[in-house]
Amino acid sequence: MKKLALHWKIIIGMVLGIIFGFIMNTVDGGKGFVTDWIAPFGTIFINLLKLIAVPLILASLIKGISDLKDISKIKSMGLRTIGIYVATTLVAIVIGLSIVNVVKPGNGMPQETIEKIKLKYENDAGVTDKLMKASAQKDAGPLQALVDIFPSNIFTSLGEAKMLQIIFFALFVGICLLLIGEKKAKPLVKFFDSLNEVVMKMVDLIMLFAPYAVFALLANVIIAFDDVEILIKLLYYAFCVVGGLILMIGFYLILVSVYTKKSPIWFLKQISPAQLLAFSTSSSAATLPVTMERVEEHIGVDKEVSGFVLPVGATVNMDGTSLYQGIAAVFIMQVIWPEGLTFTNQLVIVATALLASIGSAAVPSAGMVMLVIVLESIGFPAELLPIGLALIFAVDRPLDMCRTVVNVTGDATVSMIVAKSLNKLHDPKPKEWDDHYDEVK
Repeated sequence: MKKLALHWKIIIGMVLGIIFGFIMNTVDGGKGFVTDWIAPFGTIFINLLKLIAVPLILASLIKGISDLKDISKIKSMGLRTIGIYVATTLVAIVIGLSIVNVVKPGNGMPQETIEKIKLKYENDAGVTDKLMKASAQKDAGPLQALVDIFPSNIFTSLGEAKMLQIIFFALFVGICLLLIGEKKAKPLVKFFDSLNEVVMKMVDLIMLFAPYAVFALLANVIIAFDDVEILIKLLYYAFCVVGGLILMIGFYLILVSVYTKKSPIWFLKQISPAQLLAFSTSSSAATLPVTMERVEEHIGVDKEVSGFVLPVGATVNMDGTSLYQGIAAVFIMQVIWPEGLTFTNQLVIVATALLASIGSAAVPSAGMVMLVIVLESIGFPAELLPIGLALIFAVDRPLDMCRTVVNVTGDATVSMIVAKSLNKLHDPKPKEWDDHYDEVK
């Protein structure tokens, strides 16, 4: 009997988790049961993914850079990666603004719905937290983002999973390995090569637990929805965001087909486990180890490319988030500040959303923090900001899940394009968790 593919197992886990969540919503004590006895398994899974993300980035990037044998290739790969990421982010923002201006989901929202949402969410702890984080980020100096790339203590950076600092350190070490010569570098290169293989095997083992974990994660998400009426009222806005995200994935598939000459269906099939995990966790950082495993072993991107492009993408490439910010900003203005809907302001939204996506953390709901900065950049009244966030807060989590899928798909697409341009895209060689099990059992 043919073994069921991993992505089908994950989909079954997601569907059962959603059904279980809805059932528990109707049972006395059901929410408490899910929170106490089901949700922790999802948390354990995410913790395991985060556990291996840092050593995987460190090992794969150092090994990849040292394998390039030519420092000029690092510059070439870096410029291509950043250039493509910026281009795809601009496309995402333009798609988002086009949809929201054509559909106008904020026009005609009943005043009583606005008041109900305002009363329910304006003083919500989640909204307040996003405003405080945005304020702290806005108060930082203009070059703070640059300063933050350079670590003062790499062990602190590793412990706090500061991706850009880890990437800088790994690049620095990799370049220095090239400069000291192959003979002296060989022992350290072999160490990181072995570490990379060990961590990739950890990914294979952790993924055995994925179907059960997504069941727990989705059940926990469903029990958080406690006002169906408000969700229904915001469906028009939500459909705009989801429609834009689908168009963005279509854009990626065109790039894959035209530039890499690979089948879009094949690409989706290979990357689907990472997409499904991105949907379940709402975190491209937590999904990063799985994305790297799928891209390297199942798509055929060389380690030196995936080890650089994907960690950078998880930090600076937020196409789904940028698209969402464009739609959300204009939707909020359509509802409570229509006089701000000028062409100039929308150009400012494009520029600010592009810059904000680079500094957006790869964690759940970070896009809403960046949205505050985008709104403030166009002079949105400060007293209306809590109301603006309250308008979209109820549907932020499910939309966050959807836009994280786009972020991860974008990272994988760009890694393929960069690999193809550098002749580093080869036939995939997938590995299984039990490849060497017979040798040790």
